[in-house]
Amino acid sequence: MQITRSSINTVKGPADWFTGEVYIDAVAAAPAPSRVSAALVHFMPGARTHWHRHPLGQTVFVTEGIGLCRRRGGPIEVIRPGDRVLFEADEEHWHGAAPNRLMVHLAINEADADHDVVHWLTPVTDDEYAAAPPTD
Repeated sequence: MQITRSSINTVKGPADWFTGEVYIDAVAAAPAPSRVSAALVHFMPGARTHWHRHPLGQTVFVTEGIGLCRRRGGPIEVIRPGDRVLFEADEEHWHGAAPNRLMVHLAINEADADHDVVHWLTPVTDDEYAAAPPTD
């Protein structure tokens, strides 16, 4: 058993991964041979990831607020606390907060044999983001 006391600082999400204000808290990063990691990601209203994909997929579990997510070619979906979203391996997608609400989710990822967890792509444009359905 290993207990890690809360000693890791919250970090600001980098601008080459996110649009808007995003903060990340590391939750799990088990040593090898495990390849699973998890992070609590806090999106301020209007903040979102860039388009990206995960070689082995990604699960996000919404814990707070109202969010949006979209896979390439699909509609924008509204997500709420308790919703679980599975993005398939290499499925291009984005996720983030609704325009008027923050959103927090637990992101669970697995690295592939090359230790890649995510491949970042282009930013989600304001026009793409503005196509979201109402969140009321």
